[in-house]
Amino acid sequence: MDNGASSYRRFLEGDDTGIIEIVNDYKDGLILYLNGYVNNLYVAEELTEDTFFRLITKKPRYSGKSTFKSWLYAIGRNTAVDSIRRNSRQLNTPIEDMENYLSEEESLEKSYIKDERKIAVHKAFSALNRDYKNILWLVYFEDFTNKDAAVILRKNDRQIKNLLYRAKQALKAELEKEGFIYEEL
Repeated sequence: MDNGASSYRRFLEGDDTGIIEIVNDYKDGLILYLNGYVNNLYVAEELTEDTFFRLITKKPRYSGKSTFKSWLYAIGRNTAVDSIRRNSRQLNTPIEDMENYLSEEESLEKSYIKDERKIAVHKAFSALNRDYKNILWLVYFEDFTNKDAAVILRKNDRQIKNLLYRAKQALKAELEKEGFIYEEL
């Protein structure tokens, strides 16, 4: 049982420090992962809060068939998909506020991505479609195995391998458009 699973078990048994540990360990990565779905850091933060709220209030059963992290990210993904469906016909953010949100998100990204090479990769990454971004994020930034990524994205192993291959090829093509010199993807 990994650390998240033991923290969740402790939380279910009444130890509130368990949920605090889960939030501290997984909050940042989950926000960045969900941002890939909604392309709005503020909405991603709200979806992350909703994900943890579901854990606290509904206390879903963790079976242990996958890692705790992949189980949690799958809950976050479902939360994001539900939100997108609910809000598909509404504009969540007033247009005049978009400029402030975009500038704040860019400053956050620039502090996170420190050198020019990482900025070029990030730019190419953001040009990819959502499925490609998600698989690359899960496998290379969050260090999920293909099996765990399959659980989160609700795909089989072969689909994950194919998606990962196509995502790497698309990223390579985007990087080449920018004149990026790379060693190996």
